[in-house]
Amino acid sequence: MIREWLDANPIGIEDGLRHDKWCAMMWPRLRLLHELLAEDGSLWVTLDDNEAQRGKLILDEVFGEHCFVTNIVWQARYSVSNDTDVSLSHNHILVYSKHKDTWKKLRNELPRDETQAKQYSNNDDDPKGPWRAIPWDAPNVRENLSYPITTPSGAVRFPPRGRCWSREEAKWKEIVAAGLDYYGQNGDGAPSYKRYLEDAGTVVPTTWWPHTNSGHTDEASKELAAFNLDVPFQTPKPLRLLEKILTIATRPDSVVLDSFAGSGTTGHAVLSLNKRDGGNRRFILVQLDEENGKANADNLTAERVRRVINGYDFTGTQKTQFLRERLNWRAIEKAGDLVDKVQGIENLHGHEYDRITKQVKDGELIVTGERRVSISSSGEFVIRPLPDVTRASGSKQRRFARQLRASLTYCSFATQRTEMWRCRPMAMALGPFSKLASTT
Repeated sequence: MIREWLDANPIGIEDGLRHDKWCAMMWPRLRLLHELLAEDGSLWVTLDDNEAQRGKLILDEVFGEHCFVTNIVWQARYSVSNDTDVSLSHNHILVYSKHKDTWKKLRNELPRDETQAKQYSNNDDDPKGPWRAIPWDAPNVRENLSYPITTPSGAVRFPPRGRCWSREEAKWKEIVAAGLDYYGQNGDGAPSYKRYLEDAGTVVPTTWWPHTNSGHTDEASKELAAFNLDVPFQTPKPLRLLEKILTIATRPDSVVLDSFAGSGTTGHAVLSLNKRDGGNRRFILVQLDEENGKANADNLTAERVRRVINGYDFTGTQKTQFLRERLNWRAIEKAGDLVDKVQGIENLHGHEYDRITKQVKDGELIVTGERRVSISSSGEFVIRPLPDVTRASGSKQRRFARQLRASLTYCSFATQRTEMWRCRPMAMALGPFSKLASTT
């Protein structure tokens, strides 16, 4: 039925009804995803600027505006295209939940990344390690939080105008007694306290996801190429992006449904996360078979998952990027410094690689180490097919649907440029399951 609809409704960039057709395709599938989604689950939708605004309107209609959680901006590209008016660097990730307040309490925070950890330092050689000063003042004015604080120099400090201290005086005295109070390098600044990196814990997710900690499209293409599948696929997602989403959205026993499975990154990410934390997440990947040798459920989606599970061999060129620097006028003025930097990389890493390449691409200098490698990866996972309910009675199919709906805590689909969506249609149905798999 889906194939017949697609064949009867071809779409191209010049088609004046292309947005209408896209909405007509998405509407019933989003309704079904809403029905399948658990009450405490979440839906994550990746879109670019071609359909992001229409996607949000449809989702607001299906879920209700009150179920909108956020719009995450993911830096999908790090390079700049010089052949366009404004170079596109981002995709949108729209997040919805049936019960946003409940999901807020259940969603997970993220581990602190390297950039966030660098905010902590240890200028005074504190034996507890890196720390950062947290200001003691807070917004608003409250009389019981406006007590005086005496600095080591004897100066008496009150909250800045229009602000108050963040906690009661008794709590500040506890901080002083523990030796955590801090008043700047001169010991006479605004009151603050030490928070150590070892005690900092996780962080609340934000709406800006840079490629440095969320991956990018070039990284995704290289990850897919490592499987030697020789199947063309234009818009794979990086493993780090899906792992980040799953870290936030799932529990160790969650069921994950990706209704635009594509290159199978979601299944790979579920397996990777299970290995990391010992979880038992299960996944369902849905991908419509394509014709003419294009990506389909068996030779791309399922095959990638098989190779992750069973292991795979890779022989080819491994590349490590050491430097990417924009060649603007300032860089040209300091060309000597840039040359010294490149030579330093060659001196430090030259013996580790077959060659160090230097390339100017899209106005950027890129320095990369390359070496031939042969890797044999052994699988560490077990796969178990989902039950084939296509020949079961109607009552058994409905029971399976209820079980799936009760446990489905994360759904995902992704559509990219409008003219390309026909290559990645979504097939949402409860069968057949011959191409689907779930981990044990």
